[in-house]
Amino acid sequence: MIYPTRAAVIAVAAGVPVAIAVAAVDPGQWFLALAWPLAIVLLCLADAAQAAPAARVEFECPAFAYVGETRDSSISIQLRRRTPGATAEIAFPPSPLVRIASDGRVPIPLKAGGGAASVAMDMLRRGVAAFDRLSVRWTGPLRLAWRQATVLLPESRFPIVPDLRPLHDRGAEIFKRHAFEGLIAQQTRGEGADFDALVEFQRGMDTRSIAWKQSARHSKLLAKQYRTERNNQIVFAVDSGRQMSEPVAGLPRVDRCVSAMLLTAWIALKFGDRVAIEAFDSRPRVLSGFASGAPAFAEIQRLAAQIDYSGDETNYTFALTTLGARLTRRSMIILFTEFTDPISSEFLVRAARRLVSKHLVLIVILRDEELETMVDRTPETADDVTRAVTAAALLKERMIAVAGLQHLGVHVIEAEQDRVAESVVAGYLDLKRRNLL
Repeated sequence: MIYPTRAAVIAVAAGVPVAIAVAAVDPGQWFLALAWPLAIVLLCLADAAQAAPAARVEFECPAFAYVGETRDSSISIQLRRRTPGATAEIAFPPSPLVRIASDGRVPIPLKAGGGAASVAMDMLRRGVAAFDRLSVRWTGPLRLAWRQATVLLPESRFPIVPDLRPLHDRGAEIFKRHAFEGLIAQQTRGEGADFDALVEFQRGMDTRSIAWKQSARHSKLLAKQYRTERNNQIVFAVDSGRQMSEPVAGLPRVDRCVSAMLLTAWIALKFGDRVAIEAFDSRPRVLSGFASGAPAFAEIQRLAAQIDYSGDETNYTFALTTLGARLTRRSMIILFTEFTDPISSEFLVRAARRLVSKHLVLIVILRDEELETMVDRTPETADDVTRAVTAAALLKERMIAVAGLQHLGVHVIEAEQDRVAESVVAGYLDLKRRNLL
């Protein structure tokens, strides 16, 4: 595509008064007034012909980025031949995840047919930012005409993940506190899930650990000694449906839950457990295999960036049935979700009933402080009374659903919005310490 630059338009506009003056002085020679714009048009065509085609455009995007930070990347362009005086400009497509100054337009000064520039990108939301194609335009030596082309960049993708740096100190503190759990058998005698040895029963030991058959055979009381199991399967199931995509205190619920999931996954990997991720709305969207070892956390972060915001209603039956069919051994399932109506909570209870018979289920929901504020606030108008009554009814239905889940044997954590990560980590460590898995 070829079109004039601003300089060419200004040059044509500058010749309009001269053309009007010529036509006014000698109306019979009015066609002479067209000489100026025709000359500019010819110069534009000559300038476009002198502009060399683009040979290569390279965009170095970051490997990953954190939500809320500004990352600098570089972009370069190389023309097929040197064109003195030429300039270039790159236009990035609009993205809901990344903001670039000047509406994504980046000028690049050219020297010897090539040039590079730095691009400052503000990370707005979590997800996978993709710049698969860019618009590139450059001028000829006269700078009167632009030549524009579209360049495909199939590998210019990078994940934008939650910023866990403020939580790293907290995670390191928790890990140090429990780092030796299960490593020394003498410190966990009588606890754990893996059978270690038979020992003589001592006063103070749990009577449930007595091996009655072996005691009868040896004519003395023997007890089973266990050690803590360190390769448990932990599955993080994240609901990314409509209700989870709604903001709470300026941040969507799903973002708060993903941050808590990543911190808990980091601690679980440090403790030697195996971690998997499932994200779903109306159907499963992200399904991963089990990963183990601290180096696997980078892959967990990359998968977490693929958890997108959705406007679909959550289908618990489809998602949790699919998850249950994939699990071949007893696992801990940590489900992040939200329910405000009795229909969705009923579907959740039915789906959880199938899982709790074989697996340990922990459901994490956020406290609805907005509803609690409506209930506690002193009403001043009739509308305030209506809101308070409606909010109280919704909270009552929520309590009924939570009680139904707990009656099935599901562990429920109702966390404050700014303490989700700490609450989930504490719940995971408590269940692990109690050896319920």
